Amino acid sequence: MTTPAGGWHARLAELGIRLPPVAAPVAAYVPAVRTGSLVFTSGQLPFVDGGLRRTGKVGGSVDAEAAAADAKVCALNGLAAIDDLVGLDEVARVVRVVGYVASAEGFTGQPRVVNGASELLAKIFGDAGRHARSAIGVAELPLGAPVEVELTVELR
Repeated sequence: MTTPAGGWHARLAELGIRLPPVAAPVAAYVPAVRTGSLVFTSGQLPFVDGGLRRTGKVGGSVDAEAAAADAKVCALNGLAAIDDLVGLDEVARVVRVVGYVASAEGFTGQPRVVNGASELLAKIFGDAGRHARSAIGVAELPLGAPVEVELTVELR
């Protein structure tokens, strides 16, 4: 999909999606940085209205479907950071997604969890939302979050 008439904000509206306010950093970093034609987001947690949706480990107290929904929230928070920095309509394509999943022992469904972010980006951006990706299981994430997502996008 090329940029739709009216831009990516029009596409979001068509899908009934609203970008949240940019999540405030929880340490010494900025939400997103531009270098040349790329924007890298910091790791985005599933913050809604200033708080985490849930805490816990996936495959333990958090099921994979709930964590996939959290990954979608993380991606929306990343898009909000990009929009705040350069404007979402400047995005040409999503280049890379990295998802970290706080995993209970024996949980191996990290790709399914990070699909929450990947499927949302494909829904919004079409072919321009197809990206390289890593889905990594980790022991712990900041504040006890079950998932964290980073985005890299290319600008026009």
